[in-house]
Amino acid sequence: MKALVLAGGSGTRLRPFTHSMPKQLVPVAGRPVLAHVLDLVGALGVTEIGVVVGDKAADIEAAVGDGSDIGARVTYIPQERPLGLAHAVRTARPFLGDDDFVMLLGDNVLLPGVGGAAEDFRARRAAAQVVVQKVADPRHFGVAEIDAEGAVLAVVEKPREPRGDLALIGVYFFTPEIHRAVDAIRPSARGELEITDAIQWLVASGAPVRATEYTGFWKDTGRPEDLLACNRRLLEGLEPRVHGEVDAGSRLTGRVVVERGARVVRSRIEGPVVIGAGTVVENCDIGPHTSIGADCELLASAVADSVIMEGTRVLRTRGLAGSLIGRSAVIAPPGSREVPGELLVGDHSLVVWGR
Repeated sequence: MKALVLAGGSGTRLRPFTHSMPKQLVPVAGRPVLAHVLDLVGALGVTEIGVVVGDKAADIEAAVGDGSDIGARVTYIPQERPLGLAHAVRTARPFLGDDDFVMLLGDNVLLPGVGGAAEDFRARRAAAQVVVQKVADPRHFGVAEIDAEGAVLAVVEKPREPRGDLALIGVYFFTPEIHRAVDAIRPSARGELEITDAIQWLVASGAPVRATEYTGFWKDTGRPEDLLACNRRLLEGLEPRVHGEVDAGSRLTGRVVVERGARVVRSRIEGPVVIGAGTVVENCDIGPHTSIGADCELLASAVADSVIMEGTRVLRTRGLAGSLIGRSAVIAPPGSREVPGELLVGDHSLVVWGR
């Protein structure tokens, strides 16, 4: 079985962060979202991975490489424009060939994984197998109607009047039958080739289509609040390690990671927390569920429940919480000489400065 990971979306809901970086590379728990997706692929034992990329392909390739670091072989598949998930399957046909494959969205986080769905697919080998989860408002998702044995009776994209609450959550297992379905469908009203239409075509043609209900943690990281929720959940699984320097005047409690080259000076760190390589934390209180990127500087500040991206400076700022802070930002009190003009920071704020 191969894997197809979709990493070509534009990430409009995460702007302005995604003006300069792909949404799949926004960090959570110290690593890009895409890295967590590739972990999920690796847990399935799949080593042939196709990554569909768009206009930020160079950034994705630089971050992932050829796959050797994760024991896989990665092939990059350019997609001119994001014209739907089924269009991505059509674009990737030369890579996929006649193999079964799992398709995943490159900005979704699932814990603890989808090993059960993969086992069911390998055992039954339905033409398509979708992973679904109950949601409060299914009108915003593709929705599957299934029978008591898990057979899919119908799939509808964003129905106005849903006939169930089981949403497709961005993990699909396919046999080569899906290519026949993709060739048969036409673009939807929004001009995209919908994977839900291709799956419904299989259902209507009598091909076996199954669903596996997922009860674990699942988040689409397309919004800042969802990224912060993923950061909290992933940090809970940290294995503590200190490869950097922590002086005698500092105190680390709970699950804390201090990467190589990082320095913690006269500070209190309450995990789970990740402090990236080359970062300096001095005279600070760092609270739980905080992820600090590489080469940052935090001085005389208090931070909690936040994602701070690489190259950021947080200077004499107290009470910074629930925030997603962009690369090379400068955060300081109003009137500080380090920052031109005023920059006010509050709970659940989005702070962007620099590139």
